[in-house]
Amino acid sequence: MSDNARRLPPSSSLFAKNSSIPYEVISKLEGHDEGSSDKRLSIKPLIVGETMLFMEAKRPQGLVDPEHAHPDHESICYLVSGRVRVVIEGESWIAEPGDAWVHPAGVKHYHEALEDSVQIEIKSPPTKTWS
Repeated sequence: MSDNARRLPPSSSLFAKNSSIPYEVISKLEGHDEGSSDKRLSIKPLIVGETMLFMEAKRPQGLVDPEHAHPDHESICYLVSGRVRVVIEGESWIAEPGDAWVHPAGVKHYHEALEDSVQIEIKSPPTKTWS
């Protein structure tokens, strides 16, 4: 898939009402299988600007994302609730509510939900990495 095919267009509205936007249950992340149907990542793209995507990600306890890298964008993440093991380039941290981290473009990373968790993620440029 080309970079342009992954690029999300800007939102039609300048305001997003979280409660009116449904979660998308993800089956693949960067082309990698997301695992069993009862332990899947859910993503809610809230709003897209010209240069960034602002989204919410929900992980059930026990979900381990496949290790992957994003060749065409970087992401900044903020944990709202729960606890998550964050592994970036082989270095590991335990994230708790209020913690933040970055996935530089091209760097391998993954998450393991130690508890049910919700995080906010900003991707720049606005890139769809899931299906």
